[in-house]
Amino acid sequence: MWRNRNVWILLTGEFIAGLGLWLGIIGNLEFMQEKLPSDFFKSLLLAGGLLAGIAVGPYAGRLTDQTSKKTVMLISGFVRAVSVIFMLIAIATGSIWWMVVFLVLLQISAAFYFPALQAALPLIVSDKDLLQLNGVHMNVSTLSRIIGTALAGVLLVILPISLLYVGSLVAYIGLFILTWFLNFNEGNGEKLTKKKSKEKASFKDVFSVIRGLPIVYMTLIMTLIPVLFLGGFNLMVINISELQDSSAIKGWIYTAEGISFMIGAFFIKRISDRTSPYIILFACSFMVGASQLLLYLASIQLTTIIAFMLFGFSVGCFFPTAATIFQTKVPKDFHGRFFSFRNMLDRISFQIVLLISGFLLDLIGLQLMCVLFGSLSIIMTTIFYTRHKHLQTHIVKQENSTKAPFTSE
Repeated sequence: MWRNRNVWILLTGEFIAGLGLWLGIIGNLEFMQEKLPSDFFKSLLLAGGLLAGIAVGPYAGRLTDQTSKKTVMLISGFVRAVSVIFMLIAIATGSIWWMVVFLVLLQISAAFYFPALQAALPLIVSDKDLLQLNGVHMNVSTLSRIIGTALAGVLLVILPISLLYVGSLVAYIGLFILTWFLNFNEGNGEKLTKKKSKEKASFKDVFSVIRGLPIVYMTLIMTLIPVLFLGGFNLMVINISELQDSSAIKGWIYTAEGISFMIGAFFIKRISDRTSPYIILFACSFMVGASQLLLYLASIQLTTIIAFMLFGFSVGCFFPTAATIFQTKVPKDFHGRFFSFRNMLDRISFQIVLLISGFLLDLIGLQLMCVLFGSLSIIMTTIFYTRHKHLQTHIVKQENSTKAPFTSE
């Protein structure tokens, strides 16, 4: 795998783009803190961009399955770079509406880029290397987040916020250039004509595929549990910073969670050799709930760091496992539509959690909201685990009955 040129291009591009992304995210938080006092209004603003991504999701999935994945990645990368210009206008004018345009374009580009990237990974390496590549890819993303957030925190003190977005623009242009050098076989030799492909490819076809694959269906549902934490992540960081009256805690939280994520993604390959992927998913979901409950003590700095470290480790194991299940179990012909659907599902659930988080933070505060979400995560995990055990028992009974010897008269 490490001799594969495409792997190094993707990982380098992910690192560079990640730096740009997190420079922008920290800039977004700073800009919103200045312009919007209400957490609910902050969540509404962030949700506006997500809606645009959801709207183009079905088309993004079909396009990814029908055309070159590299081309889709290039076009979406170009749109991502252009979007930064609108954020620079927002800073110059002090207008929230230009920020909305920036977020909409950013999320539209992500709606095309993510399915194309996920569909390209199985074409670049063999199935046996996918779990390792997913883990390394997520570790590179996390490393860029740690460095990006730390760098943004330093730059905000000494430079104007607009220069953070200039850094983002440079990073996105770098990703666009690197994407040009990708070279992998996309199965064009099978020669389904574009016209015929367009006639046959329907976004709705992916639902029958999901229903026919119980492990994929269950994993999709399980991915909703980490979203209960991730949806309000940035809003929680802002609130913890205000609760502890410390700006530095933001950087510590992102760093602690990021390092723990990397540790989880690093060890998942060894864990997966001895443990069922379902057990990994259930254990990680339970840890997500426990980390939320710990944030009832968010006024204590050490407890806060421990909670985010626990969360980081759990999702560091969870997401590579889930991604590998999807990439290996779903037929490659449906990868574009499936990953687009998954992206839409993540965005819809993320948006709902984001809005609920903003509302609950204004209504009951951070600590009670975390207890509510943590309890819900643990209850959902318990229900899914019970159903899984029941299904397993039923399957075993069916297999035993079919193996029973025939009696002769």
